[in-house]
Amino acid sequence: MTTDEEVGKAADGAKGTTTRDEPRVAAWEYRMQWPLVAAAVAFLVAYTWHVLAPDMSSGRALGVNALMWAIWALFALDYVVRLALAQRKLRFVRRNVLDLVVVVLPVFRQLRLLRIVTVLTALNRAASGSVRRNVGIYTGGSALLLGYCAALAVLETERGAPGASITTFPNALWWTITTMTTVGYGDYAPVTARGKVIAAGLMLGGIALLGVVTASIASWFVEHIQGAEESRKESRLQEKAVLEELHAVRAELAELRATLTDTRSTDDAGATATHEHVGERSSQSLE
Repeated sequence: MTTDEEVGKAADGAKGTTTRDEPRVAAWEYRMQWPLVAAAVAFLVAYTWHVLAPDMSSGRALGVNALMWAIWALFALDYVVRLALAQRKLRFVRRNVLDLVVVVLPVFRQLRLLRIVTVLTALNRAASGSVRRNVGIYTGGSALLLGYCAALAVLETERGAPGASITTFPNALWWTITTMTTVGYGDYAPVTARGKVIAAGLMLGGIALLGVVTASIASWFVEHIQGAEESRKESRLQEKAVLEELHAVRAELAELRATLTDTRSTDDAGATATHEHVGERSSQSLE
């Protein structure tokens, strides 16, 4: 077995998915997992600084932009390498459409933020326990990350636009919360076309996350009911086993009692015969 195949199997175990048909891609993804997590976090920090500190010096702004472009280049290189390693390239492209969009459309910085989901993937792999707890961790992390990124994106888009109401980060966070929860007070709303696109994506994401939460709660109830039913079945099986053992013990005791009774009867018969024989001999001696 080659090293790539061994690493690919390790990647299968880490991801919980099947990648045996593309062992070289799996091996590369396994090696690049944590470097990409670090790069995604660095990108998020740089993008946050870029949005929340618009008045930074030109030198710092240039450095932040250079860092974000360098990280984007790393993600682009990762995609190109995986595509080159893939044996069935068309299927790889179909299965990684989001990665392709993130790489091909670097002008939309918000799309590149979607690469930060690598962090959630790592957290989900590291999580232990039931599936429900993993889903809870993944859903909670996704909600926080989606809301934070949407707040940054809409603030960058709306700030400075004529008639804009989302001009500060707290306002952007409040708008994000009301939009994700589908409350929509209407006190803050995007006025630019790009901001409305972000809002539409956030609404869809909020609905999807709500569906995941609802499904997780339903799964918890089903699991709880099934667990109670299985406990009752197990108790009944244990009771049945105990009764069977008790019947077996009773049968053994009855058999043992019968054996003892037979032995005692035999001993009594033997003793009687011996006594009669001795009596006969005594009578003969007297005669």
